[in-house]
Amino acid sequence: MDAMSSLLHLDASARRASFSRRLSHGYAQAWRARNPGGRYVYRDLAADPVPHIGEGWTELCDHVLRHQITEIRRYREAVRTQRQREAWDVLEPLLDEVVDADEVLIGTPMYNFSIPSALKAWIDQITFPRMSLAGRSFVVTSARGGAYGPGTPREAVDHQERYLRDFLKGHFDVEDVRFITVELVNATLDPALAHLREQHTASLAAAMRELR
Repeated sequence: MDAMSSLLHLDASARRASFSRRLSHGYAQAWRARNPGGRYVYRDLAADPVPHIGEGWTELCDHVLRHQITEIRRYREAVRTQRQREAWDVLEPLLDEVVDADEVLIGTPMYNFSIPSALKAWIDQITFPRMSLAGRSFVVTSARGGAYGPGTPREAVDHQERYLRDFLKGHFDVEDVRFITVELVNATLDPALAHLREQHTASLAAAMRELR
């Protein structure tokens, strides 16, 4: 990356001291060292939650769809009413951050086989029909309490990585999507999983190596 690159960094974990945050901040630190002149924007989706979409947002979406507006910078043309203006006031800075980023870093845990509602609210806000983010890179640093990788008994219920990968590629046309994942984090807390602590340690070490 060159000195003019820009990184949008999002964290979604409800825990202040979480593995997903540890990984995302490690990645961001390395990125900033490589790009001393780059633009870095940070948003904590758990500490400062993005509101869920409402009726005003749906009206903006309907207008964008009806008039086939595919250029993100033109979405503001859909604003007509006070309710829509209120929705746009929430949406505009979120869209600007994504559009202005060359790379988006998402730190997220797995909650109940999927992603936190804080991250889903952000995704819902910035997503419009036929919207493309092609050319940008996404890096997801994730943490899971159990093991959900290929060949594991719970592989089929992984709706965290699978959802994000499918959505980013399927809707946003993003080809460069990378995951850095640490598994079995519950082994550090649950005595019943104590026998898996070495596997967790190995998973964390592999994730840290990938960050470097």
